Amino acid sequence: MSTSGSNRKPWLLTAIAAVIVIVYLFPVYWMVVTSLKTPPDIFASPPNLFPDPVTFQAYRTAVIDNVVVQRAFVSSIVIASGTMLLTLVLATPAAYALARFRLRGSGLTMLLLVLGQLLPAIVIAGPLFVLFRRLDLTNSYQALILADTSATLPFAVIVLRPFFLTIPTDLEHAAMLDGAGRLRAFWQIVLPLVQPGLVTVAAFSFLIAWGEFIFALSLNLNEKIQPLTVALNKFSGQYGTRWNEMMAVATTVAIPIVVVFVLLQRFIVNGVTVGATKE
Repeated sequence: MSTSGSNRKPWLLTAIAAVIVIVYLFPVYWMVVTSLKTPPDIFASPPNLFPDPVTFQAYRTAVIDNVVVQRAFVSSIVIASGTMLLTLVLATPAAYALARFRLRGSGLTMLLLVLGQLLPAIVIAGPLFVLFRRLDLTNSYQALILADTSATLPFAVIVLRPFFLTIPTDLEHAAMLDGAGRLRAFWQIVLPLVQPGLVTVAAFSFLIAWGEFIFALSLNLNEKIQPLTVALNKFSGQYGTRWNEMMAVATTVAIPIVVVFVLLQRFIVNGVTVGATKE
């Protein structure tokens, strides 16, 4: 009896997991399907699970022929890429220092980083607006990149530090005995060994900045550099009942997220797992 029960258990767990995945992915599927429907088909009763006929007119109207959306797409790439690069530049040496050196207050620093992740973006947006206005940085890419980095940096340091802890210090000492300085040993020995952590941080930093809305809305009034999240919000007001066009823009926003996860899935899963278990 126990053997039969144990044989059925994996199938039961698989079925439960499949149901959960379907429930979570159905809104995404419905978003894509709606973007491929004609306006009358959207309001059909009962609703059609498949578009009939399939039309790409919403993509042509809302994305291909829409200069505002195209400009916002470029702005999102600039902001997300800038945030990713700045996060890596700042988080990598910070995580290395916290892992290698016995710094006074390092425990408090890690606690502050954890607490920093708990702060809602709306709480930080106000002080950042005042600071950037005094520095004349509002309505600029720099402001949005710095603001998004303030959200991604704590996460990046927390994830990267365990990776550096897993690297034996003997490797660096051996390199320095061969004549390499600490910086060269760090660059040539340590960084290649923490590549999964770097890829994980880069991917999540890009995705967090890609989907950020509060900073993009509160720190920038220049329509020429507004990202897709803000453009989608305005698009919603402009096309109040044209759901196929709205969903076409939303699908366009989601495509880079899917591409990043598909291409870097192995690195992301491995990076999160190693970073979480080898503290």
